[in-house]
Amino acid sequence: MAQAAASSKRGFGQTERRDLWWVEPLAIAIGLSGFVIYATWAAFQGNNYHYGPYLSPFYSPEIFGDSPHSWFGPLPAWWPLWLPFSPALLILWAPGGFRFTCYYYRGSYYKALWADPPACGVGEPRAHYRGERKFPLIVQNIHRYFMYIAVLFLFILGYDVWKALWFTNPATGAVQFGMGVGTLVLAMNVSLLGGYTLSCHSMRHLLGGRHDEVNKALFGRGCYNCISGLNRHHMKWAWFSLFWVAFSDVYVRLCSMGVWSDRRFF
Repeated sequence: MAQAAASSKRGFGQTERRDLWWVEPLAIAIGLSGFVIYATWAAFQGNNYHYGPYLSPFYSPEIFGDSPHSWFGPLPAWWPLWLPFSPALLILWAPGGFRFTCYYYRGSYYKALWADPPACGVGEPRAHYRGERKFPLIVQNIHRYFMYIAVLFLFILGYDVWKALWFTNPATGAVQFGMGVGTLVLAMNVSLLGGYTLSCHSMRHLLGGRHDEVNKALFGRGCYNCISGLNRHHMKWAWFSLFWVAFSDVYVRLCSMGVWSDRRFF
């Protein structure tokens, strides 16, 4: 018992593990940090976020803005001049909050960025575990409410895909039905985000079983089994959708800047 107690009080990074335990948290730290840095940069740009019928998912819905996709027109006069403005800053808190409070991402960045702990059986740089019952981590418990907003965003992004099927013919000036590479990029983005959102643990509780009781499932056992099947691959949905939403912004941005040309199929 004394030996077990002594081994449990390891210093930071101390472990008896001989495998490459640090590879996974390092890769996660690089991936998440890279996304946060790029998304922050892209959100503050406030330009090159739309191209023809395409709108970057970082800026959708565009509540105020100068593009044709804006819901309520340009920046209103009452906006404080000292406050930086970008259409993305008005809406990114919602999908960002959904990911930040996600059960999978919590476990990922707790290990990779906070070393809490860095890996199973590896010493961490703190002696006490506070859990998620005190501020600030108690805020994680609002994940379910962010999920409701995330579902609404899926419908908005789906409507963006519908709009991306209609483009202005440069020869005639008429709006006509068509499809380009950008249409497929935005459609794939909605599909991956849909898989990530629907595979959420909170979604399984909401639709598949209230209070973990399958007999109280909102839409029956079949719905529970379907969402459970998605949930088993929640980590893959999380990473694929994270990469693709960033790539979607890159694609629209580079097309808007003239670096890439959007190839149209018809």
